Amino acid sequence: MKTKGSIVQFILANWMLILVALASGGMLLWPAMAGGAGLGAVTPAMAVQAMNREKAVVIDVRSEAEFAAEHVQGAKHIALADLGTRLAAEVKNKATPVIFVCAKGNASRRATLVAKQQGFEQAQSLAGGYKAWVDAGLPIAKAANVTKAA
Repeated sequence: MKTKGSIVQFILANWMLILVALASGGMLLWPAMAGGAGLGAVTPAMAVQAMNREKAVVIDVRSEAEFAAEHVQGAKHIALADLGTRLAAEVKNKATPVIFVCAKGNASRRATLVAKQQGFEQAQSLAGGYKAWVDAGLPIAKAANVTKAA
């Protein structure tokens, strides 16, 4: 059994290792706690790269009214409630990267889970949602340019 004195000696002798372990743990948790690009999420810049390089499909899961007002340019609309029945019809190839967009990133994370359950392994959520896209100054489409999924 170790005494309090030996534990204190260990901490004093290894304070730098302990500090590094705590700092690396904090860095691993930070994206998830800060609403950033945690597991299964991409930043707006990463989404643009996926759209350009991998022909990723962007699916907006916000309400029809929100989508009609403005949305990510080139995005298709499927309401979150309809995703389970409409996604496979809209994105035929399950190997295609799919990026889900909602207002702030919460609903799109749920959409990502639904898509992965259907076999879309490259499904991801836009970290920060549509707000992050607009804040990044990326192209949007307004009401006149609506692209609707069948």
